[in-house]
Amino acid sequence: MLDDLDRRILRHLQSDPAQSIPDLAEHLGLTASRLSRRLEKLREGGVILGQRAIIDWRALGYEVEVSLRVTLDKTNPRAFDEFIESARGIAEVIEIQTFLGQVDVRLSVIARDMPHYQQIYRAAILNLPHITDIEALMHVARIKSDEVLPL
Repeated sequence: MLDDLDRRILRHLQSDPAQSIPDLAEHLGLTASRLSRRLEKLREGGVILGQRAIIDWRALGYEVEVSLRVTLDKTNPRAFDEFIESARGIAEVIEIQTFLGQVDVRLSVIARDMPHYQQIYRAAILNLPHITDIEALMHVARIKSDEVLPL
């Protein structure tokens, strides 16, 4: 269970994850050693899973994002595992989600342009195992993409 101090620490980490321990401790009115112990407790408890750099793939020349909603052959008991294992091997697949319902999996695919997307689709996506149906949704705009939790 999180206490108020844990929540304050997490709120500050979410807003500025690159902040140094001494700076964060000073901002929170803690000693660096007390903050370090709290952070270690949050890591050990699985609350903080790690820190990462968020890279704007558009800045690297990827201008196209497509969501592929995939239905799998559910008569094969290994369909999900084999599909996901293969999809993980496609560098341009930046996200894989599974669902209950008519759609089984959603892949988020990035490409430099439409010819590049067509190449990925034909050479890699269509060769994934156990696909019975694919629906492509072209991303137009990302309105909200926020991983900040209301702590």
